[in-house]
Order: sequence, then C-alpha cells, then structure tokens
Amino acid sequence: MKMLFARSPESKKKSQKFISVEVVAPIVVGIFALVLWDIFVRVTQLPPYILPSPLLVLQTLITDWSELFPSLLITLQITVIAFIAAAISGLLIAILFTQSKWIERSLFPYAVILQTTPIVAIAPLIILWLKNNTFAALVVCAWIVAFFPVVSNTTLGLKSVDPNLLNLFQLYKASRWQTLIYLRLPSAMPYFLGGLKISGGLALIGAVVAEFVAGTGGEKSGIAYRILISSYNLQIPRMFAALLLTTGLGVLIFAALSALSDFILSKWHDSSINHD
Repeated sequence: MKMLFARSPESKKKSQKFISVEVVAPIVVGIFALVLWDIFVRVTQLPPYILPSPLLVLQTLITDWSELFPSLLITLQITVIAFIAAAISGLLIAILFTQSKWIERSLFPYAVILQTTPIVAIAPLIILWLKNNTFAALVVCAWIVAFFPVVSNTTLGLKSVDPNLLNLFQLYKASRWQTLIYLRLPSAMPYFLGGLKISGGLALIGAVVAEFVAGTGGEKSGIAYRILISSYNLQIPRMFAALLLTTGLGVLIFAALSALSDFILSKWHDSSINHD
C-alpha cells in the first residue's frame, strides 16, 4: 500500500520547482516595485513629508524600532484575542444554526446586520460603554469585524454534506450529535479553516480601526496610534514604517493560518493534496 501512495522523484522535483517559483515570483515583483518607487522619488525630488524613499522608511524603522515594535505587540494582542473569540463563537453559533432552522432564520439576519454596520460608526459607542476598560472595548470591536466570516463559512460547510453519507448515517440510526461530530464537522472543516483565514486579517483591521477611533496614547498605545500621531506631525517616514509593520503582521497572520489549513487538510482533502 505504501508503494501505491509513494511519490516519484519526478513529482517531488515538480512540486519543489512550483514552490520555488511561488516564493521567488512575488519577491521579484516586490523588489521591482521598490526600485520603481525609489527612482520616482529621486527623479521627482519629492520631500520626505510627501513621499519618503524606501531606504528612508527602512532607516526610520530601524531607528524607531524600540517604540514601534511594542505598539505592534499590543495590536497583536488585541487581534489574537478577538480572533480566538470569533473562531470559537462563530463555530458554536454555526453549529446552533444547523441544529434548528428556526434559530438560523431568526438570528442569521442579525449576524448580517452586525457585519454590514460600519465599525467606525459603532466603535465610539462601544468605547463609551466600556470606558473603564479600553483594551476590552478594542477587542470587542475587532471581534465584531472578524465574527461573520467564521459563522457564514462554517454554516455553509455544515450544510454541505454528501447526501449519500447523510442517508447512510440515517440508515444506521445515528443520533443528531453523532451525525454532527462524525459527518458534519469533518465536512465543514475546509470551510471553517477558510473562514479563519479571512477572519484573521479582518481581526487585525478591526483592531487598527478601533485604535484609530479610541485615540489612546501612552505606553500602552497600539500601532494605529503611532500612525495617527506620525501623520499629524508630518513624520511620514515613521508613518510608512508603522504601516510596513502592520502590513507585515497581516501577511504573517495569513501565512500562519494558511499553513495550519494545509497541515490539517493535506492528508485527506482535495484542496490541499498535491496531485502532481
């Protein structure tokens, strides 16, 4: 049996070549964009307070690292807590929706309303209601933004069960919870993980937007406050450096969740199995 599933040397070479191209191509495009950016700044002789050069942004990132990185860690804490809360609550509510159509029809529209309401509009209210705990208010705002993708994707996955397998479970008189645990949840796993990849980035966006609205300063301020103050003081290179850290954090979150998804699905789901 092992010989049937063993990969040939040619397939291994193809997969390694594909991975190398997948990594090298974005790096080449990024370097090309940075070179064009640097040439544009030098040719037009734009002042740094309008558009700094990539080298100046990198220098500012190094010199201001001691201030920017702690703020990034605070934003990361908010993002992680909100993301975990969204993942757990979204999964539980999706399970609740699939157990009763009446509950889904009654509550799902409110989940849509919660998603479509601009977080900028309701963040001041949340911060006002939780004025004694600004950190909790920021987590709630980020959770609201990250919540809906998990609910919608997982609900769809729990419903997207093979009818033949469902009939088989009914034929053997499996209980509702047995069907949920052994059939619906495994079938919904790719959808749930896809929702997590969307939710991770949205949690970071929600945290940054909430920090903008809160405008909290001091040692415990997040990266958004650094961006805001830098723009007010026309410290544009520092603002770009903070933006670079935020973008890098978002990329790392997506990469980590993608790796987790591939690790879980790689041995059994067609979306992650390499067919080369």
